[in-house]
Amino acid sequence: MPANPRPSWPYLVVGGLSYPFLRVLFRYRAKGLERVPAEGGYVLAANHLSNADPWPLGMALFPRRYLRFMAKAELFWFPLGPFISACGAFPVHRGEGDLEAVATAIRLCREGHIVVMFPEGTRREKGLRKKHTARWRSGAARIALEAGVPLVPAGISGTDELSHLGALRVAYGAPIELNDLGSMPLEDAAHAATDRLSAAITELEGSLS
Repeated sequence: MPANPRPSWPYLVVGGLSYPFLRVLFRYRAKGLERVPAEGGYVLAANHLSNADPWPLGMALFPRRYLRFMAKAELFWFPLGPFISACGAFPVHRGEGDLEAVATAIRLCREGHIVVMFPEGTRREKGLRKKHTARWRSGAARIALEAGVPLVPAGISGTDELSHLGALRVAYGAPIELNDLGSMPLEDAAHAATDRLSAAITELEGSLS
């Protein structure tokens, strides 16, 4: 098992500066950390409320772990692109079946990184420019199965209420059982794992209300 990759210095700086604000201003709390693997790579999958979702997901694991996450390719313009790359992001071309992004996620998991995924595919509520409808996708499960790493569910609340200083809450769950899916074709296994993941994330999110 590879050693846990060290976070980049921009990741550490942003995390160190923002942690007091999360704890005090947004009353940040996380539970279930004892269920999360302490070593090695895995896919961390959660419900998707806003673009800020990776922030509270990572803070409970900060500074020990370095979370990596897909961000839409349109964000990778200078100087934002190099900065968000240093903070853990890698580009994905949405709606195009981006095999390069998937291959990157699999490689990162195998190298010991935590790759954050949002199986709903897009934020549940956006403004008038919303182009994609949220629906459960099997990409997170497929990446975990192909990389041979755990698939860990999480629930988030409050990231859609940041402007109102809503309380931020995160609940981590135990890894989804995947061992019994090994004899199935990848497509079928990914869909079966996604059904389990959806149920686990929904339950975790409900526990935060």
